[in-house]
Amino acid sequence: MVSRAVAFDELVLDCAQRYEGVLGARWADVELAVADVPPTDPAPWEDGPALARIFPAEGAHPHRVVVYRRPVETLAAREGDLASVVELVVARQLAELLGVDVEDIDPELG
Repeated sequence: MVSRAVAFDELVLDCAQRYEGVLGARWADVELAVADVPPTDPAPWEDGPALARIFPAEGAHPHRVVVYRRPVETLAAREGDLASVVELVVARQLAELLGVDVEDIDPELG
């Protein structure tokens, strides 16, 4: 039996493989990661816990998009399909990072 954490990691990996084909060379400067929860409480201007965060490239380190498993699972419990929520969260973060529309990352989300 696969744990929820491993299953979540696999969903994020599926997104990485899917979007790598869409982004081509731009993908070389992006890394996806998973953490259980955000490291801090939400900022006053945030509506709730962050679902993901972008960490800009620094030195030899690429841009990093960290997806927070527990908040995403909580949202998916209310919204429905976990895989769809993960795809949307990852696509939105990549779009913000690259300065493009979500539809440029995943036309199905437009």
